[in-house]
Amino acid sequence: MSNISVSQLSIYPVKSCRGIPQQSTSVEAFGLKNDRRWMVVDDDGVMLTQRKLSSMCLINVELTETGIQLSAPDMAALQVTIPTSVNTRKVKVWNDECSAYDTGDEAANWLSQFLEMACRLVYFPEDEIRQVDLDYAKEGDKTAFSDGFPLLLISQASLDDLNSRLGSPISMNRFRPNIVVDGCQPFEEDSWKKIKIGKVEYSVVKSCSRCVIPSINPETAEREAEPTKTLIAYRKRENKIFFGQNVIAQDNGKIDVGMRVEIIG
Repeated sequence: MSNISVSQLSIYPVKSCRGIPQQSTSVEAFGLKNDRRWMVVDDDGVMLTQRKLSSMCLINVELTETGIQLSAPDMAALQVTIPTSVNTRKVKVWNDECSAYDTGDEAANWLSQFLEMACRLVYFPEDEIRQVDLDYAKEGDKTAFSDGFPLLLISQASLDDLNSRLGSPISMNRFRPNIVVDGCQPFEEDSWKKIKIGKVEYSVVKSCSRCVIPSINPETAEREAEPTKTLIAYRKRENKIFFGQNVIAQDNGKIDVGMRVEIIG
């Protein structure tokens, strides 16, 4: 039996804002339940992330019965309800265009004030389809507002290996994974093709190429040289830095911290 197990689970309800740890959650068609179903966009409907606005990492998100609550330094907390289809608009995530529900002026004004630019908050509808890249997925595999894949997995051993090379260790939340596993060798996940957690099988489809976001300090929003500088030295190929694996669940189900991870391919 494998000694590998799930050590952390996290969701990021609003793309590029702070995550929420989970002990137990559902795996659904879009990934983990409530993950990246909300997104901040500019006036043209184009996604906004920490790549452009590093202060997004300071926005806390809490789930409520009717939607989410936003909070940030020097800002009053704001309740946002999941909107209806009344205010539908086209939005863009990289080159993908999809329909989303606009959440209204109150949320737009709150975010515009904190981020110091005009923006709006949108929600990914349950019935909207955003197909995952068919070079790595099958027809019908979908995601919401993630960069491209519904799930990101990283092993704790890979972060430990990176931290052993850094002057000051960093936390896993800089890489924003959904699933963290423990009990394997550093970067062992690079060789996996299929895994099983609980009753759900997952396809490990593509190494995750990293942008500037891991070098943004999530406590201060300041951009730093590390870990990018160190990762370039030993995790760079094809002019990209790779850390973590993009994953697609093959069915709906449940996932808990502590569950065993079975390598089946």
